[in-house]
Amino acid sequence: MSLKGYILLCCCFHWFLSFNTIAQQFPYKIHLDSIRIPELGGIQSYAFGQWEGKWLIVGGRLDGLHRRQPWAAFDSAGHNNQLIVVDPVAKKKWSAPTTFLSSSVREQLSSTNMEFKQVDSLLFLIGGYGYSPSLQDHITFPYLTVIDLSKTIDSIIKGEYDALAFNQIKDENFAVTGGKLAYMDSVYYLIGGHRFDGRYNPMGHETFVQTYTNAVLTFDLTENKEDWELKILKKMVDEQLLHRRDMNVLPHLMPNGEESLQIFSGVFQPEANLPYLSTVTIKKDTIYQEPFFAQYYNNYHCASLALYDQSKQQTHSIFFGGIAQYYDSSGYLVQDNEVPFVQTIGRVTRNSAGELSEYAFPIKMPDYLGAGSEFFVNPLLTKTKNGLINLNAIESDTILLGYIYGGIKSSAANIFWVNDGTQSEASEWIYPVVITKYNAPEELLNEQSNNSLQLQVYPNPIENDFVVSYYLQLESDINITVKDLMGQPILQKSFKKENPGYVKHVLNGKGFKTNEVYYLYFEINGKTISQKLWVH
Repeated sequence: MSLKGYILLCCCFHWFLSFNTIAQQFPYKIHLDSIRIPELGGIQSYAFGQWEGKWLIVGGRLDGLHRRQPWAAFDSAGHNNQLIVVDPVAKKKWSAPTTFLSSSVREQLSSTNMEFKQVDSLLFLIGGYGYSPSLQDHITFPYLTVIDLSKTIDSIIKGEYDALAFNQIKDENFAVTGGKLAYMDSVYYLIGGHRFDGRYNPMGHETFVQTYTNAVLTFDLTENKEDWELKILKKMVDEQLLHRRDMNVLPHLMPNGEESLQIFSGVFQPEANLPYLSTVTIKKDTIYQEPFFAQYYNNYHCASLALYDQSKQQTHSIFFGGIAQYYDSSGYLVQDNEVPFVQTIGRVTRNSAGELSEYAFPIKMPDYLGAGSEFFVNPLLTKTKNGLINLNAIESDTILLGYIYGGIKSSAANIFWVNDGTQSEASEWIYPVVITKYNAPEELLNEQSNNSLQLQVYPNPIENDFVVSYYLQLESDINITVKDLMGQPILQKSFKKENPGYVKHVLNGKGFKTNEVYYLYFEINGKTISQKLWVH
């Protein structure tokens, strides 16, 4: 493995955890099986809904990671121009071409990275990026399309296509791709994302126009006969917290039972092509960053699900593979600023005190797999009002949570700069995900926490003062050093015998040069963690 771009973070976190702490968190182990449905094929970054045990798959890409050349990236050959129905139990597949739909609906439904949400038997689709034959250009589509799942799935199976099951609204607010659509307390939330028009290239050449929404847009939809009426309710804008896309967003329950939505990580920071490590909470009228927490694993959109344990007042968010800036290697956390494909299955848990912590399961994804995949929750499971799987309603020791399907399967961790279209593909495999209760307490010790320390440096990029925060399990000696690229110390601080618990230090960065890169070295009990810093 090349040393370029890699920094070994020499801190093995899970030794600090007691058995009782882990056992109270998530007393289940995860199993992945695999099935393949003939002629289904692979797909990634698509939208879906499910009804009466069958899936409807819409849009997405049939190829792997997009290439970096403008003429090759997101080409028309990779569009999914079919509506696909899947029965994962009977292992059957049906499909229909989208040619029976109007041009505007057809074009949008061949796009990638649409925002989507199912509410009852209706699937709501917003935006998406792709080629528009009518405009002869790549655009982000300014539409919201509503699909009646029951009618559509039934008509595709019968081979009798029903265009009346599709309704569309045009609104420039919906020209968004790479964001998320959520539904909470009868209100729709369009979260983050960006508008991207033109041909992609990674060098910033003038082949496209890109605008991040930096916002959460709430709206209401009312069905009026065969049409839908749109009412924009509120737009919450935050250029720091919401300048992100391709993130995971899951429904969440606070320890007091309050509903919220949780933004996990996402890309890209305005001053650096790196993921966010922060987590953002969305409530009815507010958004805020979760303090004292950094998400190191699963920074990019991947198959994910949320579970709730009411008896312990805990919410668990689980993520399957994808792309991340960090990964675990033999108990050590490794930072790779190339942001590679990873095999990590991660979990973020909010405990009864409201604190967030992150763990890596001992089991990993079978390949560099997960980016652009989706999780189909077992429809037989009991869920909370806002869609979390209710763990307290599970009576058996083993239960099928659902299925992972599709996503990008990469042949190696880092392929972007060598990608000629052969290094990755859209996965055709379906992975049933089963959880089983632990039989023996010692089995739990295999699960690792990446952040009993929970080191976070913010803001980053920094201007003047900046904060270094962390969580100590034990009384510890701490040394903080900031060095320039030549290895010369710029700032040094030592803190002896700090007490266990959350710690926050405000440090002064006025001596740093603007537009420069530095490294912060955090030493704890003889082990060192590094963090890259940017200065405005």
